[in-house]
Amino acid sequence: MDTALFSHPACLTHDTGEGHPECPARLRAVLNALEGEAFMFLDRREAPRATEDQLARVHPRDHVQRVLAMVPADGWAEVDDDTVLSPGSGEAALRAAGAVVAAVDAVCTGEVRNAFCAVRPPGHHAEPDKAMGFCLFNNAAVGAAHARAAYGLKRVAIIDFDVHHGNGTQSFAQHDPDIFYGSTHQWPLYPGTGSAKEHGDFGNVVNACLPPMAASPEFRHAVQTQLLPRLDAFKPELVIISAGFDAHARDPLAGLDLTEDDFAWITTKLGEIAKRHATGRLVSVLEGGYDIRALASSAAAHVKALMAV
Repeated sequence: MDTALFSHPACLTHDTGEGHPECPARLRAVLNALEGEAFMFLDRREAPRATEDQLARVHPRDHVQRVLAMVPADGWAEVDDDTVLSPGSGEAALRAAGAVVAAVDAVCTGEVRNAFCAVRPPGHHAEPDKAMGFCLFNNAAVGAAHARAAYGLKRVAIIDFDVHHGNGTQSFAQHDPDIFYGSTHQWPLYPGTGSAKEHGDFGNVVNACLPPMAASPEFRHAVQTQLLPRLDAFKPELVIISAGFDAHARDPLAGLDLTEDDFAWITTKLGEIAKRHATGRLVSVLEGGYDIRALASSAAAHVKALMAV
């Protein structure tokens, strides 16, 4: 079985305006990086739209409708100071969430071993009833909910190595003992959530906080001592990765000092746990990363590691 790549041209039509860091060039760079010879055996698939029913497993139906109704016919509309909508944003958001749903289908039916969803807008800041932080719908959470509803999986883990804490994903997970959320992120930093003291209602949340300027040794130590043992004990039946690459040393929006090798390393570690407990089932979805060159090389390292697991 191969590694699948899910994307859709509509994700490039989400126009956030001049100077916005979450721009179409991010996704173009990732897709261009995955065109090299090393990726010739990727199983490339077009992302479908998520349905309202699929989104409503995470977001109240009236919230889904309200967000889509805010999409302007022309120009831009603001959800908040950071989160901007353009005429293409609704279709992009549906395809982004739909990519993760389709990737879950592909790994759960055994069509592919694992999958990477190269999509935007990102999702991990989107709370059940609030779009924020560049995010409209929580793509990873929608995928986790679909795995449980469509395939009867009980224990699903979402691991987030974006430099910012995924407040929306933690909100989705924290009251459910069968969803594990583990995050490595710079602390303190936007959005202000993700303290190491936040454990979820059932001890199912692990926040491995890293101080500004933390580099590979601190990151790998936190993953090995805080995150992986708890994830291993949870015995996930599916692993979903919120793959943000803004902890890279060159990223302008944060202050960690990671490299491409660190992203490949954690991908391999998560793949090993997926093989041990989930027959290899693993789905990754793009989150942040705002230095275009670092994002492209980091995503390529991540996908190479997925292909090798």
